[in-house]
Amino acid sequence: MKKIALLLLLFFTGCTGIPANVTPVDNFRLDQYLGKWYEIARLDHSFERGLSRVTAEYSLREDGAVRVLNRGFSASENLWKEAEGKAYFMHTPEQGYLKVSFFGPFYGSYIIFELDPAGYQYALVCGPDHSYLWILARTPQIDRTLLDSLVAKATASGFDTNKLIFVSQE
Repeated sequence: MKKIALLLLLFFTGCTGIPANVTPVDNFRLDQYLGKWYEIARLDHSFERGLSRVTAEYSLREDGAVRVLNRGFSASENLWKEAEGKAYFMHTPEQGYLKVSFFGPFYGSYIIFELDPAGYQYALVCGPDHSYLWILARTPQIDRTLLDSLVAKATASGFDTNKLIFVSQE
């Protein structure tokens, strides 16, 4: 029984860990982060495969959690797909390190490791390992110089940016 409990503990904490060479931002302000974000680029995963015009919208829930609404268009099916989840801070609200769930009791890391400190106009977000990465912005497109800088930061943090999918927002 102890072995099963240890395996379950490792499984659940492994999904909310932080990848090597990634540090969540400090001085995070949720009130500035709330609202709509456009997905500029991502590493591929089955839950977003084939989607364009992907956005994430964050708002406060009555229970103090963050409501997460992800939305994207599937051209092959000619329909919008949505997923609603909830997120909670892992440590303090001043650190960009949350756990998010779209499937009941199962949580995964949501780590903001690069963020526009002045206006919260762009962000680099990852999951519990180097296979999850998103470049988000408040606008559907961003300046090429900024994009190159964010990709370089992700590469330096251990992500395989050669596999990035640049999301069409048109």
